[in-house]
Amino acid sequence: MSKADPNAPRLSLNCAVLTISDSRTAETDTSGDYLAESIAAAGHRCIRRGISSGNKYELRKIVSDWIADPDIQVIITNGGTGFTHQKATGEAITPLLDTTLAGFGELFRHLSYLEIGSSSLQSDAFGGVANNTLVFCVPGSTNACKTAWERIIKEQLDSTHRPCNFATHYASLSDTLTL
Repeated sequence: MSKADPNAPRLSLNCAVLTISDSRTAETDTSGDYLAESIAAAGHRCIRRGISSGNKYELRKIVSDWIADPDIQVIITNGGTGFTHQKATGEAITPLLDTTLAGFGELFRHLSYLEIGSSSLQSDAFGGVANNTLVFCVPGSTNACKTAWERIIKEQLDSTHRPCNFATHYASLSDTLTL
């Protein structure tokens, strides 16, 4: 585990946001908007956005393309992780991961439990790494996206967060922020 240097310049990461929904459009994608705006407010760049109906092969193609893109360091999907017969996010994306981040799903469900009680049991939120790209898959509600971003992802993408963070592992020195 590397220690973060709180005095080092902050690093900026290139991110992609994919909303998984058969009812949202670019105009009604409040969760995707929230994530893209939060990414920018934290000093990172949202360089790709998309909406997918949840077909597992379409999801796999979009996320595979983003994983293969050397310009993308972080992917955040929202939607398709709940307890429904239509959910496909896990089935589509898990096979693409080189490593899973079991703690992400566990921590998300714990934080969610503090907010919504036992209904958090129905979330299959998960995270992992594929081709040196961080992948976080969270529920589609804007409140769930806020919980994931504000309580976990934001800190882990902050290169000054101590004692450690993901940003220092996934950003190059040319990605220094000018804040």
